[in-house]
Amino acid sequence: MIHVVGNAAIDTIFRVDRFPLPGETIVAGALAEDLGGKGANQAVIIARAGLPVRLVAAVGDDQPGAVIRSSLAAEGVGVDGLRTVGGATDRSSIYVDAMGENTIVSAIACAAAFDPAATSGLAGIGAGDTVLCQGNLGAAALRGVLAAARTAGATTVLNPSPTTGFSGFDWRLADLVVVNRVEATELAGCDRVDAAVDGLHKAGAGSVVATLGGDGALMAGAVQLAVPAVTVEAVDTTGAGDVFCGMLTAMRASGRPWRTSLTIAAEAAALKVTRRGVLAAFPSAAEIAGIVARHEGAEA
Repeated sequence: MIHVVGNAAIDTIFRVDRFPLPGETIVAGALAEDLGGKGANQAVIIARAGLPVRLVAAVGDDQPGAVIRSSLAAEGVGVDGLRTVGGATDRSSIYVDAMGENTIVSAIACAAAFDPAATSGLAGIGAGDTVLCQGNLGAAALRGVLAAARTAGATTVLNPSPTTGFSGFDWRLADLVVVNRVEATELAGCDRVDAAVDGLHKAGAGSVVATLGGDGALMAGAVQLAVPAVTVEAVDTTGAGDVFCGMLTAMRASGRPWRTSLTIAAEAAALKVTRRGVLAAFPSAAEIAGIVARHEGAEA
């Protein structure tokens, strides 16, 4: 079982020709809403990959919270770990420019105040399971989840995004850290991504994978690997990192070797960026099955 412990939100997506300058108002060309939040996104892609997965997260006692619960259940994600709290469900405003790049502003009050250890959400974690967390939980709660997972004998995966609250973090709690280029250099405090990946590994993380967009992915730790990107015309990069992280987690949990897992994750993320939207643009279960089938039998 893969336990995703993090957040769920509603995404509001604005399509713009360019990002606004400070103090400037611009007009969006299109507007859409979808299920979102890094925890929910990663849980959905794991479910589409065919692995058993549940989401442990907090949602508000409002209509968006009810929508999130029903949408996750429809995707095959276990919702027994969802907790309803007073107040509004978390939301993200996502701005996507004409080049497909994005900026995101998130309200994470539900996630930041949520302590999974204070609920029964962590009770089912056992030896051989995988626990995947992001950076949306409060620092103390995140450390508690990872420590509890380690004690239970589970493999721990951390996607430290957003990167706030990681000063002095004990990277030894994470068997695998997945970051993008900006997150890697910020967390490691250096400019070169290869040095940043190596630095986070030396700081205690079991393995570290950095996604580099059109430059592929770089890994330090259990093995040293560089995986090329799939060449595509990107129209929307929003959520591509969640597809990559969810797929990598799923492929490793299913016992596939590192290179195969990274290659499959990169191909799934590349497919996502060719389509507009977030969850609606994620690879389907059939598309994921096709990607996996193409790489069956590949060597590490």
